[in-house]
Amino acid sequence: MTTETLEFQAEARQLLQLMVHSIYSNKDVFLRELISNASDALDKRRLAGLTDERLRADDLHIDVVPDPDARTLTVRDNGIGMTRDEVVGLIGTIARSGTAETLRRLRESKEPAELIGQFGVGFYSTFMVADRVTLLTRKAGEPTGVRWESDGEGTYTVETVEDAPEGTSVTVHLRPEDGEDGLHDYTDLATVRRIVKRYSDFIAFPIRAAAPDGGEQTLNSMKALWARPRSEVAEEEYHEFYRHIAHDWTDPLETISLRAEGTFEYEALLFIPARRPHDLFQRDGSHGVQLYVKRVFILEDSRELLPDHLRFVKGVVDAADLSLNISREILQQDRHIQLIRRRLAKKVMATVKEMMTGDADKYRTFWREFGPAVKEGLLDPAEDRKAILDVSSFASTAGEEPTSLAEYVARMKDGQDKIYYMTGESRAQVENSPHLEAFRAQGYEVLLLTDPVDEIWVEGVPEYEGKEFSSVAHGAVDLPVEEVSEERTGSYAPLLGWLGETLADVKDVRLTSRLTNSPACLVSDAGGLTPTLEKMYRAMGQDVPTARRILELNPDHPLVEALRTAHEQRADDPALTETAELLYGTALLAEGGDLADPARFAKLLADRLARTV
Repeated sequence: MTTETLEFQAEARQLLQLMVHSIYSNKDVFLRELISNASDALDKRRLAGLTDERLRADDLHIDVVPDPDARTLTVRDNGIGMTRDEVVGLIGTIARSGTAETLRRLRESKEPAELIGQFGVGFYSTFMVADRVTLLTRKAGEPTGVRWESDGEGTYTVETVEDAPEGTSVTVHLRPEDGEDGLHDYTDLATVRRIVKRYSDFIAFPIRAAAPDGGEQTLNSMKALWARPRSEVAEEEYHEFYRHIAHDWTDPLETISLRAEGTFEYEALLFIPARRPHDLFQRDGSHGVQLYVKRVFILEDSRELLPDHLRFVKGVVDAADLSLNISREILQQDRHIQLIRRRLAKKVMATVKEMMTGDADKYRTFWREFGPAVKEGLLDPAEDRKAILDVSSFASTAGEEPTSLAEYVARMKDGQDKIYYMTGESRAQVENSPHLEAFRAQGYEVLLLTDPVDEIWVEGVPEYEGKEFSSVAHGAVDLPVEEVSEERTGSYAPLLGWLGETLADVKDVRLTSRLTNSPACLVSDAGGLTPTLEKMYRAMGQDVPTARRILELNPDHPLVEALRTAHEQRADDPALTETAELLYGTALLAEGGDLADPARFAKLLADRLARTV
């Protein structure tokens, strides 16, 4: 096939320009990315060779070839290689890397060097240091190869090559060392060795370069970091390993090592990140840890090794007794995998508990970044809900700082047998809710739950330490308050009945002792859907009927007393109906609800205000 000239995808051209114009201060990362790509290709070939003898290869390795005379640096592997279509699809486009979002973050980030690994731009980073890049590759088992070349200006060429070796080589034609960018001399073997040692020392394959005596030298140690005793590994080594597997330039919040021996042996090296990944709450996000079997790479993102609510944890699990050709379907059913899953989850929860009791700042960072995800585990009865509740913290009326459930229980008033909570969209909204008035007046602490997942888990988790969870916005108030007398209830009976008939959206109207300052509030039946939960279901496309709720009136409020008197004197006055609508609307707004007809409510309010001026 003749040489073909193609154009980069529009977003790829923009990204290349950003690279060329030196957005990144640390240009060494281009070599790290090329070596990581080569290591991935070798992993894929080794895995493919387990099931197809034709694809097996001896001495899998990476060559780094600096050439000072030609001012080139070549990274070459004998891995799986690529076909022509794969070259065009993977290098001609960045659609798989986030496209527009990538570009936006690149332009806006104050620390742009973090974005290469995070967004998988990888190969494009070569244009930070290159005038031209040449890629030669042949897919293992294929008869011909392909050469790709570009100067990063918007087009690239692709041609078929008959005698290309299996694997991939990337040759970077370096820009002048003394240019305005102040580039290192990447043709200097000492510079190459330093970069490999810093970023790629733990790569499982030998990274080789020509030795001064004409032979070869291996630049990396190839030590499996997770197999070494923790006392022999420097913290910085763990951090570099984390950066490699997580594509995150920040140090991890916590490092967890685990070794299980006996009838079923495995090793694990896990990391809790210091910040949430951008795809934490995306269904197709990159979740899971790497699975190895006897140092042989098996799966990149094995979600079966940790429960979904711990999907932010990164790391490696190396099992000794699994089959090398294990599939995802087998993983889901394998008894050993389930044992690993439970043990790892328990270890992560124990580590978070240690942070909670021993390092408040670190715990606060963890909970701010990952608390909403961790609480998703409360939705699954199969998970250890007690362990999750033990490490959870919540906003509370007791103060500005979040509180644990154990701390809440320790502060409970004598005779209190319930953990009171209220859900809503924000702390400010919940704190100003009329439902809290009586609880605040009597000094009862209420948890303020504002994460979307809180709306769901509180309905399925019955208790903590024998104390039942109770919503202050559901059912009748159960505080030791003075009940409304029968005589007073009787005097309000005509008004209550009339309001029940007048307000179509109301299920019932009754007097309450839960209010101290507000005239009215809306409550749900025990077990009924809250307005916020209704919104969530509708946002997910579910057709949920609007629940009719109970309107509770404060008989001590001047507005309610005046409305009762007015109803006794002129029950047929149309103005009373308008007042009833305004009373209901203000109660709805006070809890953060949405008015069915905002324009009508605004008109009624304006008319009423005009008559009072």
